Amino acid sequence: MSEVKLTQLSHGGGCGCKIAPALLQKILGDIKDKLPYPDLLVGTETCDDAAVYRLNDSQAIIATTDFFMPIVDDPYDFGRIAATNALSDVYAMGGTPIMALAIVGMPINKLPVEAIRAILQGGESVCRAAGIPLAGGHSIDSPEPIYGLVAIGVVHPDRLKKNSAARAGDVLILGKGLGVGIMAAALKKGALSAEGYQQLISNTTKLNTVGPALSAIDSVHALTDVTGFGLLGHLLEMCRGAGLTGEVSFNQVPILPAALELAQAGYGPGAIERNMESYGCDVQFAEGISSWQQRVLADAQTSGGLLVSVAPDAVQEVLACFHQAGFEQAAVIGVMKAGSAKVVVS
Repeated sequence: MSEVKLTQLSHGGGCGCKIAPALLQKILGDIKDKLPYPDLLVGTETCDDAAVYRLNDSQAIIATTDFFMPIVDDPYDFGRIAATNALSDVYAMGGTPIMALAIVGMPINKLPVEAIRAILQGGESVCRAAGIPLAGGHSIDSPEPIYGLVAIGVVHPDRLKKNSAARAGDVLILGKGLGVGIMAAALKKGALSAEGYQQLISNTTKLNTVGPALSAIDSVHALTDVTGFGLLGHLLEMCRGAGLTGEVSFNQVPILPAALELAQAGYGPGAIERNMESYGCDVQFAEGISSWQQRVLADAQTSGGLLVSVAPDAVQEVLACFHQAGFEQAAVIGVMKAGSAKVVVS
């Protein structure tokens, strides 16, 4: 099993496998119109992280699914990363996971049984850490290895946090450092150091369990997580949902240490270019923001951090929530302002 190179069995990896935002918009078309179900609190209309259905006045069910191809070669680590990423969407709605199902597609003629078992064991370990059962799933024989979860959670309807409810004057806080896609691309080319690999694994396997604590803060107006569309893409979704302009200061954005040099050397997944093309004129860069800096902000994150839009009076409370939960890089990165739906980077 030590000789298995999972990343060599797939054409992409992690959330970098996502269909580009612009193409996804064309595919969805009118499907994104609000569905006529009054108890469907969140559907497809605002590109939110999960679907939410109200059961009664005090309970709503969160349902989401996420799966992808390997971002690392180690089977156990791949399983852990994929499971952590899938559960993040529940936390990003302010909810608490209660159960998961596995999604498994494996090239059974290329991967030994031990490697496939290790992938599943990695996912199971994350579910145990989250305190939930991995209660079943579905498997197929596929040309490339695919793993992920269907994640089910609960939230009080009054504590649900959408990605579309930001307000002018809100402060933006990001919970994890950027650079996962850049580091994964370097790993695939044999250019990621052992220290860099540890940063990659530590970042992508850290559950965003701070979500429910953030949902309990009334001054937290909007919440999402940063994954395949990069910080710019997911912030732009937040801006479009609220009809606001998001302003980001690059120097305040946390970046994983090992990713800095790699970004400047040009490493990164193809998803960066696809993301940048999709943003079009809705993202504006100030003079002096270099190409590598733009690429970091568009880098496809896998199991990335929570992005919070919060009133100024609760900024310190939100930062304390993150830091107490072990998110050491959590930081203020910008503000939401009145204006057209766009992102401005200075």
